[in-house]
Amino acid sequence: MSTLVIEDLRASVAGRAILDGVSLTIASGEVHAVMGPNGSGKSTLSHVLLGRPGYQVTGGRVTLDGEDMLALPTWQRAQAGLFLGMQYPIEVPGVGLAEALAESFRAGGRDAAPVAATVADEARRVGLDSRLLERSLNADLSGGERKRNETVQLAVLRPKFAVLDEIDSGLDVDALRAVARRVEAATTEFDLGVLAITHYTRLLQELRCDRVHVLSRGRIVRSGGPELADELEHTGYAEWAEEDPAVAGAEPVADPFADPFADPVSRPLG
Repeated sequence: MSTLVIEDLRASVAGRAILDGVSLTIASGEVHAVMGPNGSGKSTLSHVLLGRPGYQVTGGRVTLDGEDMLALPTWQRAQAGLFLGMQYPIEVPGVGLAEALAESFRAGGRDAAPVAATVADEARRVGLDSRLLERSLNADLSGGERKRNETVQLAVLRPKFAVLDEIDSGLDVDALRAVARRVEAATTEFDLGVLAITHYTRLLQELRCDRVHVLSRGRIVRSGGPELADELEHTGYAEWAEEDPAVAGAEPVADPFADPFADPVSRPLG
């Protein structure tokens, strides 16, 4: 049993406070959905958890089984068991999927021999055309194909926790079903814990969540069971719609060329 604990997490970008004391605890096998209006800090949360450059952590802690994640560079957070399914998966020219995953296995001291076969099996499971596996990672793939590709990576790597930043974005009905069902199965197959950031309940119709959290103005303003997602489907976020000038528009536009393995965000002193 593993536990990911986010305690009073605060972060800013370009001098603007985005996260204002986020606290969540996720255990192995659990699915927590984070929903909320645009500009509330949802993507910032995913970036900070995995250490994307440009975000300054100004307070709080993130631990995985007691280990301080914020003290580690991105690659060490990944080896500790964190996985990020990016909202905009990037292309990696010249590097194949199986090659990248095999190198990840070797870096973590794991036997890379079964990787190629496992990649092929997982590609079939999510409906990813095997011919696409011969290309460079994500090269010339559609948005839906990239999300299936991300799901293959998740299933092969078998991390402890997956942070899924709008993994349902850009997916048609069939792709959504395939991706969500694979993630759902992973919660029992290898006790994957999931933090799923999403706007819509359609993902949660296949990926059954244990808890739903509403993030607004950088804070968790409400939490509940799966029924909360259904309520939000009808009511929307009107209750929290008023924009906070310090938050609105502060999340940077995703940079498709950003290096996700660069040095971690800076931490406060003391």
